[in-house]
Amino acid sequence: MGISDWFDISNTLVNIPIGGGYAMSWVEGGGTIAGLLCIWLASQEKTINYLFGLINVTLFGMIFYQIQLYGLLMLQLFFLCANVYGWFAWTRPQQQTGELLKVRWLSRKKLIITAVIAVAAIALLTPNLDEAFALLASSAVGLLNLFGAGLAMPTLEPGAHPFWDASVTALSVIAQILMTRKYVENWLLWVVINVISVGIYTSQGVYAMAIQYTILLFIAVNGAREWMNTARENHSHPAEAMNS
Repeated sequence: MGISDWFDISNTLVNIPIGGGYAMSWVEGGGTIAGLLCIWLASQEKTINYLFGLINVTLFGMIFYQIQLYGLLMLQLFFLCANVYGWFAWTRPQQQTGELLKVRWLSRKKLIITAVIAVAAIALLTPNLDEAFALLASSAVGLLNLFGAGLAMPTLEPGAHPFWDASVTALSVIAQILMTRKYVENWLLWVVINVISVGIYTSQGVYAMAIQYTILLFIAVNGAREWMNTARENHSHPAEAMNS
């Protein structure tokens, strides 16, 4: 078996007796484990979480490439850049204080700006989700074809849950950015994202993913609790942040 075979989605790691049966590939299993480790280590404020985050998005990017979900592939590229930046931001002393980033709450001004951006992004993306996905897919195909991939544009079906899909997409981007800056609110968003995701995957009959996101939900709840305690130790409180 060649090295490339390990990353083929047809190379089954284990058959999971869920629904009509689900064959999990080695690349999906590795990406899932790396993703769970990434989120857990982030909840413990361990910088090495970004190493597992990079492994996760790389392996998932390979999966989305093979199953022709090019929009999600482009989203993985964003997460790749976010993980690189987060690793840099968590280990680089701040210019103002000379200290590393500390866990804290958003100020009232930043919270309002974040909320407005989130609402606007969801409102804009929901009615245009199919067009945005098609644009991302077309861009991804064009980019890959520049390197000789020789791909044809896939046939895209209308989204099953455009509002919830748009919400997860927009909030995931915002939550990832907030995590790179060590804001407590990132975990609150991940809780919401994971609740929605469990509902979406359950309704679509993708039970393995639903179980995965249920685990992520509990990790996010624990992460919120851990970071709230850390923020308190850093003398950052939500009430004070709201008044600043």
